[in-house]
Amino acid sequence: MAQKHVKLVRETFSCSICLDLLKDPVTIPCGHSYCMDCIQRHWDGEDGKRIQSCPQCRKTFTPRPVLLKNTMLSDLVEQMMKTGLQAAPADHCYAGPEDVACDVCTGRKLKALKSCLVCLVSYCEKHLQPHYNSSAFEKHKLVEPSKNLQENICSHHNEVMKMFCRTDQKCICYLCTLDEHKGHDTVSAAAERTERLKELEGNQQNIQQRIQDREKDVKLLQQEVEAINRSADKAMEDYGEIFSSLIRFINYRSFAVTHQVRSQQETEVSRVKELQEKLEQEITELKRKDAEMKKISDTEDHNQFLHNYSSLSPLSESTDSSSISIRPLRYFEDVTAAVSEVRDKLKELLYETCTHISQAVIEVDVLLSNPQPEPKTRAEFLKFARKLTLDPNTVNPELVLSEGNRKVTVAQKPQRYRRHPDRFDIMRQVLSKESLTGQCYWEVEWRGCEVDVVVAYKDNPRKGDSDECIFGHNEKSWRLTCDEDRYIFYHNNDSSLSSVLPSSKLGVYLDHSAGTLSFYRISETYSMGLLHRVQTTFTHPLYAGLSFHYDIGDTAEFCKM
Repeated sequence: MAQKHVKLVRETFSCSICLDLLKDPVTIPCGHSYCMDCIQRHWDGEDGKRIQSCPQCRKTFTPRPVLLKNTMLSDLVEQMMKTGLQAAPADHCYAGPEDVACDVCTGRKLKALKSCLVCLVSYCEKHLQPHYNSSAFEKHKLVEPSKNLQENICSHHNEVMKMFCRTDQKCICYLCTLDEHKGHDTVSAAAERTERLKELEGNQQNIQQRIQDREKDVKLLQQEVEAINRSADKAMEDYGEIFSSLIRFINYRSFAVTHQVRSQQETEVSRVKELQEKLEQEITELKRKDAEMKKISDTEDHNQFLHNYSSLSPLSESTDSSSISIRPLRYFEDVTAAVSEVRDKLKELLYETCTHISQAVIEVDVLLSNPQPEPKTRAEFLKFARKLTLDPNTVNPELVLSEGNRKVTVAQKPQRYRRHPDRFDIMRQVLSKESLTGQCYWEVEWRGCEVDVVVAYKDNPRKGDSDECIFGHNEKSWRLTCDEDRYIFYHNNDSSLSSVLPSSKLGVYLDHSAGTLSFYRISETYSMGLLHRVQTTFTHPLYAGLSFHYDIGDTAEFCKM
């Protein structure tokens, strides 16, 4: 009763416009009271009619009444606020667009508190009370408010669908079991729900188990990431120290050789200068003797001549001429040759070592292995060998084809090829006639200053001299540039350097479905050294290609295998 009394008082002192307790209440001439702001906004909207009316009784006023605060009502509302009577916000009681409205309320509907699956009606708190107070509603099923209650009504018989047809997998009413679903496997909706709940619980358990398993996998993978990072950081630290030690050793040996050369240089120069000084002293002595003898020979007095001659001192022993004879000398050229030999041996050793290191890096594998692992030896690669020829319709006029269109050479003068939309008109480039899908392997042998081995999509730009037309400078091509000192890989304007000794023969392996493209250096003994590997997703068939940059006479060809 107290609750109903509070509700009645609240409604009595509420504004019929905002449905909240009166704020700064005013009473208009017809006797109804409103919040001052609410009635002013209402009348502001009616200014176009030049007539103001009461929102409740619709009585009109001309002119617009002057509003004065009703102090009595204001005091009453203030006292009620102090005693704890609070106005319920309008959106707390009344149903909004997203709410389920009470089906029993008339006028402005309140929010539904429950929906009844038997009545197929949604009720607010007031209209729900009979379901709690009357035994007639004991067997009714109350659920959270639902807008889809009408979906429980059979569209054919207008009855509540309490049955489930397992044959047709749909809810039906009891009349459907006597009609179109007669003879079907039917059970009550409650029984089917029980079965489905068991199945659902099993699926939930399975999902929960899979979630736990996947969370464990994610945790393991995170640990694997951390382990990889630690291992990589440690390896970089270790090999950095190793290479630094090697560099320090080379610098030390360089200093030692330099010191040895300088020391030997000083010794030899000192010896030569000592001999040089001795010879210069002998020359001075001989010149003095020569002048003395000339003076004696010019003496006309015979007796004086004989006297002076007898007083001449004997000549000193002459320096052995064989010890100062000029012979072809090599000086320190042998040192340069020896250092050059060491350099060549060291470069070869470093190349072999770096190839092993690179292979070790590439073979790091922490996840599931590839279902079709990449071949390791040339014999395994040759199982996927493809016979390729160059497409005459794509070749640039500054290139000439030969050897059955397997070989291309930079020509001395432009060739007169017929016009074709596929031809590279500016760039010295050419593509294969055959497309590449699946697993493919081919080899390229090159000679000259600089040659590019290429894999590209057919729609690689071909007209003009923009960067987009250059292999490796767009997202549609992959290029390995070979010159006399190094290899450089290009894709989409990004590049990476491989500083190993170039070989005149390269192998290219493509696994189109796996998205793998690998370039290999082939030695004279046919050992395979990985230069660069691409891991991506190929969306169209690919084509092998070749391109050139500089010298006339540079050549490349697809090898017969």
